[in-house]
Amino acid sequence: MREWQSQSHVRWYCRYHVVWVPKYRKRAIFGEMRRGVGRIVRELCQRHGGELVEGHALSDHVHVLLGIPPKLSVANTVGFLKGKSAIRIHREYLGRQRNFTGYHFWARGYCVSTVGLAEEVIRDYIRKQEADEKQQEKLELG
Repeated sequence: MREWQSQSHVRWYCRYHVVWVPKYRKRAIFGEMRRGVGRIVRELCQRHGGELVEGHALSDHVHVLLGIPPKLSVANTVGFLKGKSAIRIHREYLGRQRNFTGYHFWARGYCVSTVGLAEEVIRDYIRKQEADEKQQEKLELG
């Protein structure tokens, strides 16, 4: 059953599958940082007015399923999430406390797709992404 959201003059159900990568596609997300990225993105989504429905961080990219109200644009929301999460990652995991000018963590672009009626398929894809990549690597090596 879909959980429709409401505001004063609109009922909505907007879900977006978004993928973004670290700068230069480096395998930079691991260990404690990998667990922390989910917490950071979830907190930022709530602060911005959206919802993190599903998410998974791999070593070289992040998959998220976002619920974004129609009054917010996808570009602004993703820009907010990437910008603020980069600052928090530098602060909490990379030891920078201030003056973040010139320090980047995420690459410039991102990939976004509307989910529509296939939400369960996308959620399943996000959950199984890591196992699928490991299987693909075995096939390429063997």
